[in-house]
Amino acid sequence: MAGAAANAALTPGRLRLGVNIDHVATIRNARGGDHPDPVRAAEIVAAVGGDGITAHLREDRRHIRDEDLARIQAATDLPLNLEMAATEEMLEIALRHRPHAACIVPERREERTTEGGLDAAGQHNRLAPIVARLSDAGIRVSLFIAPEARQIEAAIRLGAPVVELHTGEYAHATGETRAIELKRIADMAALAARNGIEPHAGHGLTYENVQPVAAIPQLAELNIGHYLIGEAIFVGLENAVRRMRDLMDEAR
Repeated sequence: MAGAAANAALTPGRLRLGVNIDHVATIRNARGGDHPDPVRAAEIVAAVGGDGITAHLREDRRHIRDEDLARIQAATDLPLNLEMAATEEMLEIALRHRPHAACIVPERREERTTEGGLDAAGQHNRLAPIVARLSDAGIRVSLFIAPEARQIEAAIRLGAPVVELHTGEYAHATGETRAIELKRIADMAALAARNGIEPHAGHGLTYENVQPVAAIPQLAELNIGHYLIGEAIFVGLENAVRRMRDLMDEAR
């Protein structure tokens, strides 16, 4: 299938940790100025064994700013995963900065954070030229989607080499419902991998709930941000990232 041509067969191994540093910028922007600097956070993540930096350049620039992107890329060799809406403005920014990866996410001005996954199945015609232009520029495209078969199938049709499965429903569920949501994630990670798409996951993951997700063998990467930045207030970013890294490694 389309994804298979873009991606080599997946091999089990170390689960990568991408750290989203948006909320360092959110704190900075609350008062203006330059402190705390998200670039410093990126440097700390690199120093303690993080595998990548994720940053969401939102339309309203509520956290990461345009100038932050080049500064992050200059400060560390870690791959930058740019979360972006499927708009012409964001496409042009991605093509200008050439991050390692671009994760296309849904975005609404009124939401506090990204709520739910991208409807790749319902927006094929809108997404296809964006995916194609990013791919032609050598940018690895990811689609942030709900763990649903129709969305995986849409990613295959679009030729996206990566999907990031939205784990919010799992993170907010309890009891039997959480087990059901975990199975959905596991099943869709397996479906993606069978079709040559590399599955990632993220949203709402914490020390308490990360290990069942990290234990899913097909997953190659978790992207975690808000929780780690929150924990960093109490224990420091170095310790927060190390603790998450240890929990992920234990699960594997």
